[in-house]
Amino acid sequence: MMRYLKLVNFEINRFSKIYLSLLLITLVSQFVGVFIVSKGFLNRANDSMLEENLTVKGYLETYGGIDFISVSGSLWFLGPIALCAVALIFYIFLIWYRDWFGKNTFIYRLLMLPTSRMSIYLSKATAIFLMVLGLIAFQLIILPAENALFNSIVSEEFLKTNMTTISILQTKPILSLIIPHTFSNFLISYGIGLMAMCVLFTAIMFERSYRLKGIIFGVVYIAVAAAFFLSPIFAHAYETIYFYPTELFWLLVALGFIVTGLSLWVGSWLLKKRVTV
Repeated sequence: MMRYLKLVNFEINRFSKIYLSLLLITLVSQFVGVFIVSKGFLNRANDSMLEENLTVKGYLETYGGIDFISVSGSLWFLGPIALCAVALIFYIFLIWYRDWFGKNTFIYRLLMLPTSRMSIYLSKATAIFLMVLGLIAFQLIILPAENALFNSIVSEEFLKTNMTTISILQTKPILSLIIPHTFSNFLISYGIGLMAMCVLFTAIMFERSYRLKGIIFGVVYIAVAAAFFLSPIFAHAYETIYFYPTELFWLLVALGFIVTGLSLWVGSWLLKKRVTV
């Protein structure tokens, strides 16, 4: 267990500089976005009131007010979130391939460690999952501060609504997906994410085991896993089989466990039996 935890810590430390950079980019970009969007609105409002000789009430009746949705829907806010998502998806591949193609082919040292090779597999998966949770926690921490800054810049008379953190998360589907506002939605979103990561890890193990043939095996495995998991949705959509919402939910949960378990088993077998030092 201690060796597994040391491997997790090792993997996190290897990505720490890039990870901290992502957090800093998110922090700066979103706070700058709050300032630019809110100040831009106030400047446009003041210009319109001067040019058209409008009162605040008249301006609001003609053009309407503003709320934090204008900020949360901007590129300043969503851009760094997308960047973090892309970076972590890319890191799913980098976390393995840099060990093979790095300067000293570090994978040989990892595979020679006096511990189960599955610990290496799980430590990499755990490191990525913890970094995802860290980004979510960071966003939840800074979001109330961003909302407070927005409310301090925009006077109350121009505000459509004084939004809470939960209401902000509920207004954008992308935010509800990334930061679910209920525990069940969190389990669904990140359970699917964890399953997808295990499938990709196993596809990488196919490629590392069989090289050119392994690329084909990996692509086929991803396609089969996706088709198997989504089969109830396809069947329901084309009315081949009708499922009640509760039945469909629990069926997807069961299939998700099967796909994740199978991916872990196949990936472990390939790492132990086919990937050689």
